[in-house]
Amino acid sequence: MPEQGLVIAIDGPAASGKGTLARRLAAQFGLPHLDTGLLYRATACALLDDGRALDDIRAAVEAARGLALCDFDEARLRSRELGEASSVVAAIPQVRAALIEAQRSFAARSEGAVLDGRDIGTVICPDAAVKIFVTASAEKRAQRRALELASRGERVDYAHILEDIRRRDERDSGRSSAPLKIADDAVRLDTTDLDIEAAFAAARDIVREKAELAGKVG
Repeated sequence: MPEQGLVIAIDGPAASGKGTLARRLAAQFGLPHLDTGLLYRATACALLDDGRALDDIRAAVEAARGLALCDFDEARLRSRELGEASSVVAAIPQVRAALIEAQRSFAARSEGAVLDGRDIGTVICPDAAVKIFVTASAEKRAQRRALELASRGERVDYAHILEDIRRRDERDSGRSSAPLKIADDAVRLDTTDLDIEAAFAAARDIVREKAELAGKVG
């Protein structure tokens, strides 16, 4: 089999900045990027559009299996409503199982890939050359999410956003299937006191060091 390219696994809790870092790392190293959280948001969106309950396992699995890995309406999927809904759907083991192969196929591209989510380094790509766990305090993440929503013209209630984030942290970390946790060989990157440029510089250096050790880059 041909040698697999550089795979970068980015994990972390909601609003930690992992998506922004993943996109910038993909651009920096010329790799395709998959925000796996969008798969769960799209699954939840399909359920809501069909008037189905988020905990309807059969309907959720059918929705997950019907997804493509592109053509998402990101503006809608990144709403606060779908962020909370996706956390409910993502806790269903059968839904996660339905999406595993699609994610692994994306990561198996010959040129490599960057994937971000909650279980990339632990479940989807346990053999990834680079694993980064991006985190920040709940308060800082709520502040960032509030600014993001406000920039899109949505109404912002910081206290409610903070409550949502804490609830999602608890659900993501406590679920039975692929809970949010740091992989044993991942590098922890706390961005609480870092702006985006400093966080990106730190992540870029981690990738270069780990990729070089793995013989993936010169």
